[in-house]
Formats: sequence, C-alpha cells, structure tokens
Amino acid sequence: MKKLIFLFMLIIACEIQAQRHEKIVMSNPLNLSYRFQTDGVCRRETADPVIILFKDRYYLFASHSSGYWHSSNLKDWTYVATKTLKAVEAWAPALLIYKDALYYLGMGEERIYRSTAPEADKWEEVKFDLQGLGDPAFFQDNDGRVYLYHGCSDWAPIKGVEVDPENGFKKIGAEIDLIPHASDRLGWEVFGDKNDQHDKKGWNEAPCITRQGDFYYLMYAAPGTEFTSYCTGVYVSKNPLGPYTCMPGAPFAIKAGGFIKGAGHGHPFKDRYGNDWYAATIVVASKEHYERRIGIFPAFYKDGYAHAITEYMDFPFILPDKKVNFSQHNISAGMNLLSYNKQMKASSSLGVHQAKMATDEDIRTWWSAASGKRGEWLQMDLSKPMELSALQISFSDEGFKTYRHDKNVPIYQYIVEGSLNGTDWQLLADRSQNTKDQIYELIVLDKKIKTQFVRIKNTKDFATGYFSIADIRLFGNAKGKVPKQVSNFIVERNKDRRRIAFTWDKQPSAEGYVIRWGASPEHIDNAIMMYDNQAELGFFDRDITYYMTIEAFNESGKSKSSTPIKIN
Repeated sequence: MKKLIFLFMLIIACEIQAQRHEKIVMSNPLNLSYRFQTDGVCRRETADPVIILFKDRYYLFASHSSGYWHSSNLKDWTYVATKTLKAVEAWAPALLIYKDALYYLGMGEERIYRSTAPEADKWEEVKFDLQGLGDPAFFQDNDGRVYLYHGCSDWAPIKGVEVDPENGFKKIGAEIDLIPHASDRLGWEVFGDKNDQHDKKGWNEAPCITRQGDFYYLMYAAPGTEFTSYCTGVYVSKNPLGPYTCMPGAPFAIKAGGFIKGAGHGHPFKDRYGNDWYAATIVVASKEHYERRIGIFPAFYKDGYAHAITEYMDFPFILPDKKVNFSQHNISAGMNLLSYNKQMKASSSLGVHQAKMATDEDIRTWWSAASGKRGEWLQMDLSKPMELSALQISFSDEGFKTYRHDKNVPIYQYIVEGSLNGTDWQLLADRSQNTKDQIYELIVLDKKIKTQFVRIKNTKDFATGYFSIADIRLFGNAKGKVPKQVSNFIVERNKDRRRIAFTWDKQPSAEGYVIRWGASPEHIDNAIMMYDNQAELGFFDRDITYYMTIEAFNESGKSKSSTPIKIN
C-alpha cells in the first residue's frame, strides 16, 4: 500500500513539475486589452512602451492608456485602471527603479510619481525640479548615478544630463547634446513610409539607453511614429554622456515588412533570467494617424554591437525559461505560416473590406462582415490538407462606437472549426463564452491536426459595429518541399547612397522572402520580409559598406540563405 501511495505522489509531483516547465508560446503584437481613444474615429491605440521587471513582476507602461499592465510571464497581462497615478494620461512614460521604489515620469509633466506597490495601484507624488521634457528616459548606472535623456523634435538633438533623485531630480551639470539629426547620411531618419519624403524633416525622438559591459547604447526612434519605416537607431559610447558615435550596422531595431510593421519608440529591458529584450511601438496608422500596438523582440549586445531580432517575430515563438544567447539561440516555435494569400469566402462583406483582405499578412487591412450578428463567418481553403498547430485571429473593430471611458468594451465571442472536405467540421477552438478583451490571441492547439478548411463563426450579436478580422493567421507545416535557394539576387546602390534596389528570380514554391543586411559578414542581422521579387529600400547609412543575403520561405520551411553580396 505504501508503495502505491508513493507511486501516486510521484506521478502528481511529476505532473506539477511538467506544468511548471510547460513552454510558453506567444506572438506579436502583444495580446493586450488595447485602449480605445476618446477623440475622432473609434480606434485602439497603445504605444511608446516601457517594460520593467520590479519585485519579480513585469510592468508595462504606455502612452495615454488610462492605466498600466502587469504580468508574471510577458504573455498574459492584467490591466490596472489606475486612480492614484494622476499623470497616467501623459505620452511617452519614463520609469526608474531607485532604492526599491518605482518612479514614473510622463512627457511634458511637471510632476513625478513613486510607488513601492504598483500592482496595488499605490502611487504618491514626489518633488520634481524639471519640467517640459519631450520623450524622457531614465538610466541608473552601475555606480548608482542617475541620468535623464530626452528629445522629440524634427530639428533639436537628443540630450542627456545627470540628475539627483535625492534632491527633486535636479540637474547635476549642464545638459549635453548627444545625437544630432543626420538624415543627409542616415536613410532611416528620412521622412515617410519609404523614407522618400525629402520635403519634410524626420523626427528623432524617444531616447532610451542600456549599458552592456563597458559600452553604453543610446537608442532613438525615427523618422515618425505613423510610418511603417519607424525604427530604432543606436549610438555607442563608453561614457553615459558621450561622446556617442553611430553604430555601423544600425538601426538597432527595424521591421518594415511582415504582418506587423514598425519597431520604434520603445525601451530595452531584461527578463528575470537576464535575457535582453526590446519593447517597441508597432505601426497600424490605418483608421487614424497614431493607431499603434506593442511588440517585444529579443536583443543581444557584444563589444559595441547591438541588435534586436524582428524577422519572424510575428510568428509563434517560445519564451525562454533560462538564460540564453539570442545571437545563437533561435526561439522560433518551428511553425510556418500556412494562410498567406489563400482562397477565402465569407457569409457577407462590407464594401471594400473583402474576404481576401483577411489573408494578406497586413495588419492595416481587414475583412468585415456586413453586420455584427451571430452567424457571420469567414472561411479559408488551404488548397490541400496541412498540419495545423496554432492560429491567431486578429480582430479589427469595424464600425464600433466605443471610447476609452465606456464601460462596455466589445468582447469577441466565436468558434473556430476545421475540415478536410469542407463539409464535415470539427471544433478547433471555442471562444463562445469569452469574457476577455483580447484581439490578438494566439491559440496553440493541444495537438496538431490535419485540415484543409478553417472557418471562424461569430457567436454573439454586437449592439453596434461589425464582425471584422484583419487576418486569420494559421501556423503549422504543409509537409512539402522547402523553397530552393534564391537565384540571381542583384543589388544596386542608388546615386543617393541611402537607397538600395534589389531584384531576384521568383522561386516557384516560395511564399515570401527575407532580405538581410549588415555592416560586416559576421553581422548580417537586420532584415525585411516581403512577398514580391523586387524592392527599393531607403533606410541605409550613406557611408557604410553592406553585406546582403536573401532567403525564401513557404508553408514547409525556409531555403538556404544566398551567398553574401558586398556592396560599397
């Protein structure tokens, strides 16, 4: 009997241990309850994130969000509708951990707040000597000294100064100009989605800084928060107040292609295992100029070089549960995109928002049913049976009349079904009783299933608005052949050396391509995903020699990268 009891207890212990070590799979954008805004067209907006680990819990602060979020794991976030943090409606928050307390400063604010229990919404105002700072950011060095950086302008430089947190954060010494505008050299600072609007000045903004070893990495966003070219440049120094030089191989973070685009105005942070990440602003800018979301990207630093990995980070990835080296450790969940450009049909469609828009891998376009009534549906045909592992339904809020202070935020309720023949259906996911505001949930199936057809059905009646989806994104494996290596990859530098043109032969079995570039053969790290076989890109450094490669991908995997091409 004792042996049976011992065996039973051992089984229970093993199950608990397995649950504790269950892999956390997620994707970008973060699946937050994004805030509806109070002015103009009904839309969600959350941007300019700072994630900070405080007392073994992650806190996420963002612009103009009526509150903040906390999490134990970076995937599942709880919203705090704060009543004591009176400056929470400010743009571009800055956070500092100092003497076991969390300090909050908003852009342009004349007050600063302190908390030792932010999860419980306990904040108090403290003395603050500075005011009117654009996009502020704090940094505490290893010796305990505290610095404040700021800048948000189409002409003024990024600046920094040492401050005294024991005396109202008064300046210690004079402010120093650290990063000038240099759009004549740095293409990523040129205005516009394609960095080609030379009649307007780009904005350099949102400085943030991290120290890794002996190097200080001062980052900034450009050229404007409404553009898909929005990225994060980086300058490097061995002193917190410089002088700084632009890092060869910059930008630090750029994501100008894929389902989500943009990787600007953010903040570096470490997880509880010491891994480096970058929280960044994702650009939508479809319903309104400043419509934005939030993503997180793994980052690494070495001997004056810094990079945030953005390619495939809107596919499922696995959160590490230990210290890893992101320059060598691939956190992909090993799932391929199955849904791009597949055949679609729907119960109904509203105007230009046709069913095909839910499979174009673009967060800025969407399908909408002609109503918000239960029974509206959207169906995808994969053209052949494929192995499905996960799906992400990205909702679009078409026609809603919801504003931030409304009590009744619309909640999506639906079911997802799969079929091999389009007639006999099995339930894949049941959200018919959902009570959470989550518009980017990644649903990982308990086990892989083979399916050719996938259908989502609305199971509730919306009082206002329509059942609408930006993309129904399916992940898994088609179990076919991966694309062949891309051939005839031609790279030509423009007379304007900030711009480079690319062409290549289309691969018959390829769905898309990833171009990579870097300032040395060892660091061909920056990347852009695209679905055509030609491009002209304008976010390069005029004075840098580059090395370029290309790879193709499809529902079954990736090709080998091409041999690096050097372009002077």
